[in-house]
Amino acid sequence: MLKSMTGFGSSELENEFYKVHVEIRSVNQRFLDLSFHMPRLFSPWEEEIRNLIKSKAFRGKLDVYVAFTDKRECASSIRVNQSLARAYHGALNEMSDFLHLPRTDDISVIAAYPDVLSVEESSSLEGCDAVLMPALEQALEQLDGMRRREGKHLQQDFHSRLDGLEELVKKVSALAPEIVASHRQRIRKVVEELLAEKDIDEARIIQETAVYADKVNYTEEIVRLESHFRQFRQMLGAADGSMGRKLDFLIQEMNREANTIGSKANNAEAAQIVVDIKSEIEKLREQAQNIE
Repeated sequence: MLKSMTGFGSSELENEFYKVHVEIRSVNQRFLDLSFHMPRLFSPWEEEIRNLIKSKAFRGKLDVYVAFTDKRECASSIRVNQSLARAYHGALNEMSDFLHLPRTDDISVIAAYPDVLSVEESSSLEGCDAVLMPALEQALEQLDGMRRREGKHLQQDFHSRLDGLEELVKKVSALAPEIVASHRQRIRKVVEELLAEKDIDEARIIQETAVYADKVNYTEEIVRLESHFRQFRQMLGAADGSMGRKLDFLIQEMNREANTIGSKANNAEAAQIVVDIKSEIEKLREQAQNIE
């Protein structure tokens, strides 16, 4: 099944120690591009998170947001900056000497100065992955489900546009014999007028006009274009994994054949149909940009 590159998924899980909220947003991108927006404390699990996402997504720009609440009563400690405390104590004694004031023995005075004492809390998130990874999996499942649903809509649109293209190609194909015959007649008339006063080789004229008239015959391009349509449908039916770039390549080939038909069909009606064909092919291309 086709998958779109656009989607969203979120999940929130908690246990007695942690509460984790995960959101994943995905938009179009030529390759897989992952951006993480989460606390640095989650860095040890980044590679595991990256590998899990790669198992579900092959293309697209994915932004992964992780927020968490630590519900534990974490142990705290007080760190004493001994060198800074000694520096403050020495400075106070120096001030006492040159100001002729009594020295202080109150340790709280030194402790009150900036950065002498600092509170340190445990930075370990041991066991948080037991909540983080299941939350990520659930968010990915939501994202993947949305991308699949959107891919189904795109697949239906592709089939509808292919139906329209096949009808247009039938119309331009039906005009081919008339265009060739008209072109052949026009060339022959011109040649006969130019050589009216001379002896001419009738067989040679017929041969040369046939060769030149064949240059406006776009039957081969029609056949290849119809083949591309069938191949496109087959690819849609057998879609598994990343298909966007394959579809895009086939659409380029369709456009190439349409351009050739347009250059060969020296006919106003055929030219208008070719414009419509190219317009529909461009719409296919635009939609294929959304496919993973």
